[in-house]
Amino acid sequence: MNRRAALACTALAVSVLACTSGGAHGASRGVDAVTASVPRIAGCTLFPSTNPWRRDISHAQVAAHSAAWVRSIGPSLHLHPYFGSNPAYGIPYQTVSATQKRVPIRFTAYGDESDKGPYPVPLTARVEAGGDRHVLVASANCHLYELYGARRSGSGWAAASGAVFDLRSNRLRPDGWTSADAAGLPILPGLVRLDEVRAGHIDHALRFTVQRTQRAYIHPATHQAGSTTSGSVPPMGARFRLKASYSLAHFHGAALVILKALKKYGMFVADNGGNWFISGATSSRWNDADLDQLKRVPGSAFQAINSGVIRH
Repeated sequence: MNRRAALACTALAVSVLACTSGGAHGASRGVDAVTASVPRIAGCTLFPSTNPWRRDISHAQVAAHSAAWVRSIGPSLHLHPYFGSNPAYGIPYQTVSATQKRVPIRFTAYGDESDKGPYPVPLTARVEAGGDRHVLVASANCHLYELYGARRSGSGWAAASGAVFDLRSNRLRPDGWTSADAAGLPILPGLVRLDEVRAGHIDHALRFTVQRTQRAYIHPATHQAGSTTSGSVPPMGARFRLKASYSLAHFHGAALVILKALKKYGMFVADNGGNWFISGATSSRWNDADLDQLKRVPGSAFQAINSGVIRH
């Protein structure tokens, strides 16, 4: 859960910005071109326009449990960017070509809920610092390959769990299945990425964590990791947005881009962790002073929206 990366991009006439350097992700991970309103990764559209990740929720109905859920997370606590210029923070990712060599994946814990290998994960892929040890790969074949608890093993990788997501499809994982994330969601689409911030807009939902979750989930999440059956605690997949009434007048730079996205697309509860901790991609080029503006936003500025059936 940590992040930071930045590059200079040149704006083109059709609202396309193409980054010419891979920044902290290196040549094999390059930063992708971003078109207005069409999020992309590895040269592919980040899910169809009808996908929940790309749904504009700025006018969605407020959930009946919204006030209770905000109270359970902490209305007086503040948004926290769990990423920055320190490489120990954030979740690294890499992009690879469609011809990247596939290597064997051995699952050590949740193999029955994992997509079988091999995966096109480079043996040099960066592993998230800390206990979760995520490895995220976006391929030019328009699939995401994500591992949890990953370690190099022989000619491939060992991981607690793994999931493959087709970027051209809205298909969810089977109900009850985890992924590399506790909620059964893909991780990479929910990260704040430097290329999108540099482009001036994030056109999809983000991901965040809370300490306590309900033993339930809301699609597109497919898995619960809760500690209570209380309806006053949010389930995995609960979607929160920044209130339209919350003023952004005193924010600028990356913080402003992120907060605008939170008003329009919101963020999904994706894992158990720090309350209001929002995830981003690892990069040494994040401006920490800029990101620290997010810490002024209180939990009371958020509301949960009615995004679907709570499944137990």
